[in-house]
Formats: sequence, structure tokens, C-alpha cells
Amino acid sequence: MTEAEFLALVKQNPLNAAILERLPELQRVAPEAHLVAGSLFGTVWNVQTGRPPTENIKDYDLFYWHPDTSYAAEDAVIQYAAQLFADLDAPIEVRNQARVHLWFNQKHGLNRPPLQSAREGIDQFLVECTCLGIDARSEVYAPYGLADMAAGRLKLNELNHSPTLYAAKVQSYQARWPWLVAVSGE
Repeated sequence: MTEAEFLALVKQNPLNAAILERLPELQRVAPEAHLVAGSLFGTVWNVQTGRPPTENIKDYDLFYWHPDTSYAAEDAVIQYAAQLFADLDAPIEVRNQARVHLWFNQKHGLNRPPLQSAREGIDQFLVECTCLGIDARSEVYAPYGLADMAAGRLKLNELNHSPTLYAAKVQSYQARWPWLVAVSGE
């Protein structure tokens, strides 16, 4: 799958299309803004199997990176995004990747080092083929490529070696898209 094909599939989801259209506006307050993860690969998997593009997509995640790690600063961006996307009937979650190390242990029981960019956050998703983002210029970021995502091959991301969390994520994906296959790394 090429990046152009990926973008075309992703935009078949009208919520993705609207978010991507407005992402340059969000980037005014959220540097390095990217639409990431489930809304991207989930849309592709839905379209590939003839399902509605928005089916089984839990939320629309937006990552950005700003050195101000205060909750108040992140909340201001969340409120801005809430207004920007208020007309969309979709759960949209906005997170400053510079803050991840502050809450990750409490939520998941694991320590994470501070991240230095939004893309570094994308790099660390549990499943390699889900490490995907699209920025405000509609540039695709896919550090592991698009082939495994297109084929539905799920592999543990060694940058986030958390087998228990990975297994739960694979189970969640396979419950929604039963044709997906978990494979061991090469």
C-alpha cells in the first residue's frame, strides 16, 4: 500500500477527513499535531472488508508535543480542540506527548522516559503496524511501513516491550476485526 492509497482510504471516514482538514488550525496551539492510531488503521481495515468506515473505531486520537507539561496547558489545548471539533459526533482525545511519562506509570504500572516529539509517541504504540500518524500537512508517518497494516499482521513493537498489554490490544483488535493475525517478529 502506498502513502497515497493509505490517505485515500483514511479519508473515506468522514470524521478523519474533517479532522485532517482542521488539523492545521489545531496546530496553532498544538505543535506537531498528528491524527494517529485507531482512526487510521481501523478505517483502512473497515474499508478493506466492506464495512462502514467509522465502524468499531473507539476514538480519534490527536497527538502533539509541547514542552509545557502542565495539566493546565494540555487542558487548554483539549478545550480548544473541543470547540474546533464540536460539530463532529466523535470522541476526540488530544494528548501532549511531552506529558506521557508523568501519567503512564499510574495508568499502566510501567515507567516511560520523557518523549521528545509527537512522532516518538507514535513510535511506541504496542503493535508495530499501528504506529501511524498523519500531520497537519497530510504527511503520513509510518515508521514500520504500511505493508503489515494493509495485510492485517500484528507484531509486538520492541520499542514498547509490554507483552501483557500487547496481548490485550491484539485481543481487542481481533474482536473487532477477526481476520487479523498476530505474528512473531522476524
